[in-house]
Amino acid sequence: MPATSPVASALFLSHGGGPLPVLGDPGHEEIRTTLRDIASRCARPSAIVVVSAHWEEARPTLLSHPAPALFYDYYGFPEESYALQYPAPGAPALAHTLLRQLRQHGFDATENDERGFDHGLFIPLLLMYPDADIPCTQLSLLGSLDADAHLRLGEALRGALPPGALLIGSGFSFHNMRAFFAPSTDETRRMNQGFEDWLEHTCTDTALNEEDRRQRLQDWAAAPFARYCHPREEHLLPLHVCYGFAGRAADRHVGMSILGKQASAFLWLAKP
Repeated sequence: MPATSPVASALFLSHGGGPLPVLGDPGHEEIRTTLRDIASRCARPSAIVVVSAHWEEARPTLLSHPAPALFYDYYGFPEESYALQYPAPGAPALAHTLLRQLRQHGFDATENDERGFDHGLFIPLLLMYPDADIPCTQLSLLGSLDADAHLRLGEALRGALPPGALLIGSGFSFHNMRAFFAPSTDETRRMNQGFEDWLEHTCTDTALNEEDRRQRLQDWAAAPFARYCHPREEHLLPLHVCYGFAGRAADRHVGMSILGKQASAFLWLAKP
């Protein structure tokens, strides 16, 4: 699909461990700083569409509830994490627009008017837009976890988001749960950094043409230490949707340490 110049921005972010970023956990200080900085430097979005690593369906599904509750899809955290609130309005009209767009591009898309916002949405947005006054909707991942399908999902969204909207891919560029709880060694740090370097090069190097960039993301599992960093790829695939939507090199990369691991955020700004 030929690249266009979307009138909406896209952001892939590493959202950290459950509710810990908003609970003051010291291992999440850099993500708090990063997300607040990005929000302060960008225009306030007219609407937000979140592709969360924490929602998978057999077919693309849009959240169409007009006032979604919160879905506390994490376990074993402090009691206050189950009292968090993010009463942002839903965006059912936008959800229906995206639904029609995806169907026109060959996806058997559907809607869900009952599900609430999961923590892939409300945790980063509590940091970025704490007033909770921007209309939000969510788009599911595909349970197939197919990289090309998620690139095509993003490509299909081009032209469907309104001017000033923000597409957020809420995942984590490093997501090996065992590694988070294992001792860090020179070897594990080398593997973590090796994949991060590959990801930064892939997403930001303007010397790459878009056919090559897309192919690298489609074949991400062949990257250095890919399966160490992502034993299961659901936290990486929101990036594929963002790149598919933007169709070009990211304007900004921010590296950060989260829970002792190197992780990334990538931002594509809307082009006039």
